[in-house]
Amino acid sequence: MKKDYKKLIIKIGTNVITNDSGLLDIPVMEQIVNQVAQLKKQGIKIIIVSSGAMGAGRSLVKLDEKTDRIVKRQVLAAVGQVKLMEIYADLFSKHGYNCAQVLATKGDFGDRRHYLNMKNCFEALLRDDIIPVVNENDVVSVDELMFTDNDDLAGLIATMLNADGLFLLTSVEGIYRSNAEAEERVVISSVKFGEKNIEAHISMEKSLFGRGGMSTKCRIARKMAELGITTHIVNGRRKNVILDVIKKEAEIGTTFLPKTAKVSNVKRWIAYTEGQEKGAVYIDKGAENVLHTPGKAFSLLPVGIIKVEGEFEKGDVVGIHNETGKNIGYGLAQYDSKTAKEFMRKKGKKELIHYDYLFLNT
Repeated sequence: MKKDYKKLIIKIGTNVITNDSGLLDIPVMEQIVNQVAQLKKQGIKIIIVSSGAMGAGRSLVKLDEKTDRIVKRQVLAAVGQVKLMEIYADLFSKHGYNCAQVLATKGDFGDRRHYLNMKNCFEALLRDDIIPVVNENDVVSVDELMFTDNDDLAGLIATMLNADGLFLLTSVEGIYRSNAEAEERVVISSVKFGEKNIEAHISMEKSLFGRGGMSTKCRIARKMAELGITTHIVNGRRKNVILDVIKKEAEIGTTFLPKTAKVSNVKRWIAYTEGQEKGAVYIDKGAENVLHTPGKAFSLLPVGIIKVEGEFEKGDVVGIHNETGKNIGYGLAQYDSKTAKEFMRKKGKKELIHYDYLFLNT
């Protein structure tokens, strides 16, 4: 057993635990729960992020085809979440474990204080040997507050709890590499930190009932790698796949290897504020080059800022964009947007973002 896996996040995709008709596949859920129970007995702390509420809802209610898309999702999720948790509770009870339901929206993680409250709740559950089962709260989520997919939610929780590993269970074997000569697809077994050419092999297709796809999983895995967390993309329907990956009995799925050092708690939070930043600053090429100096950490000085966008206060998270408008990172502002505009392009002024509160995308 891999000793450095003391805390794992396991995300279970919709197509893993539902059949072709969109209904829950109980035998698959059971074999995943059995693996989690075995890992728990090894002393590993585990949080499950599970889709499937709507699949459970489909087995219980029939809605008019004319029902609004959002209303349909809300009703199926509201009814199905109860059934989903009932099944998990029953399966885990057979191993002597309790599980807890945690529902979240993207907005729940935008505020630092709320973020820490969520973190404390998870840690308390884990201390009491309870298995949290997390899902997006589709009942109250609207498009602007929705995660791209539960992959996003799983990544955020892995970041929040400084997990050692993240498993993204999907319905395929991993990321495939095209092999025209053999006329077959070969799974890419590992992706090194910083490797850039992986996108060429990613299908843009999304799952039948889920919202995400392999491109989303790749994006999350890259962010995890930057934060020092190993990510495994594997076929969750394959028997004992999690146990086999951890035991390293064979090369299974695609593993995204992390950089060696993990980042601070506050940087991990900042890394996951995408879409919730209060404003943005645009920096010139010189400032961009300085921030990306290999092996060194630099703060963002106002002399390199060419534009301030939106209104923000001291302590708010702001996006950082280069001259072309591309987002290159996020940071915690040391003063408000009014002061930032006054200091813009001026030398000798206090840094807008200190390097301790700066996260750059890879």
